[in-house]
Amino acid sequence: MDYNTTRSSLVIREYGRNIHKMIDFAISVNDREERNHIARSIVKVMGQVKPQFKEADDFIQSLWDHMIIISDFKLDVDSPYPLPDKAELVKPPKKVAYPDNRIKYRHYGKSIESFIEKASKLEDGLEKESFTYYIANMMKKNYLLYNRDSVSDDLIFEQLGKLSNGKLKLSENHTLKSTGSLIGKLTRSNNKRQSNNHKKGPKRPFKKNIR
Repeated sequence: MDYNTTRSSLVIREYGRNIHKMIDFAISVNDREERNHIARSIVKVMGQVKPQFKEADDFIQSLWDHMIIISDFKLDVDSPYPLPDKAELVKPPKKVAYPDNRIKYRHYGKSIESFIEKASKLEDGLEKESFTYYIANMMKKNYLLYNRDSVSDDLIFEQLGKLSNGKLKLSENHTLKSTGSLIGKLTRSNNKRQSNNHKKGPKRPFKKNIR
């Protein structure tokens, strides 16, 4: 019996083992003209295996490249295209540079920092002041979701100043929304959901009528 565990691994699995065997046979052919003829036939069969890519401009070239790669560059044929570079295939992939998303105060989130950056670019006036007041209330709400204890407006104003490098400030007569108004809706919603689940009670087991 020929088990998969005893077979050689497939270089490009999509083409299947029969294509790999055909390429191995082509490598063993000594006559170059016959070997070229077999290679062209193999490319045609490979194209039938992956017909969904026929619309691609480099479809035929990719088939020749794959055949050479499957042969581990041992198949010496007259390809109509430049041979693929073996060194490029074994080269490790380039490291992807991850964006620097360091957040100074994690409980506020990245969106708050984005809002602060946009507000800092606005000209002084009512629009900037309204936007800053909105941001400060969002900061207070996020802080309370992170820590349910009460937080003073002065702390929010202080951290707003640090995050904006002193560009966003609110006058002393500004008072942020109360803790209850900021997180009360969320609390009431959770309590209502728990109450509804309690009213429903446990599901009754299905009883089959026996006559």
